[in-house]
Amino acid sequence: MTQHVNKRRRRLLTTLTTGVGLVGTGTLVAPFVASMQPSARARAAGAPVEVDISKLLLGQMLTVEWRGKPVWILRRSERMLQGLAELAGKLADPDSEVLAQQPSYAKNPYRSIQPELLVVLGVCTHLGCAPSRKFEIGAASGLGDDWVGGFFCPCHGSTFDLAGRVYKGVPAPTNLPVPPYSFLSDSRILIGVDQEEASA
Repeated sequence: MTQHVNKRRRRLLTTLTTGVGLVGTGTLVAPFVASMQPSARARAAGAPVEVDISKLLLGQMLTVEWRGKPVWILRRSERMLQGLAELAGKLADPDSEVLAQQPSYAKNPYRSIQPELLVVLGVCTHLGCAPSRKFEIGAASGLGDDWVGGFFCPCHGSTFDLAGRVYKGVPAPTNLPVPPYSFLSDSRILIGVDQEEASA
């Protein structure tokens, strides 16, 4: 009878010791594993941004923040779109040949998925200043009689058309970058996720 009691006691002690050891190990490992995860702030900084564009009227621009940078969303009017075709000879990269500046689905004359909706980073490619919108045409813009609307960087005078394409002879070397984005619906876009990724 003594051996039977000892075996039960041994099994009980072994089970208890194993259980306490597993709980202790889990208690020590959990904070270590959690410390390797990015912080909530870091996750938010790179997280996609969902934007409601349902109230964005023709000719209006909305600015949102993604990864600490301004993203401009412009609903272009028919007049704005027509002016883009006239500018090819005045632009440094009219066909958006610098592939790193936009996803493949934005390598078109409008630099967008849908012609009327432009989505670009609002940061000058020269030294990172914030260009201002100059949607007025002609002399009213302060940029000359032949100005058809676009963006003007006040830091060093770089100019961009309404597709974010840079003009020739200005300090900015490349077009305004187009971030990855996709349409969730007709009234919502997701900045930070490519159209191809969203479709998959």
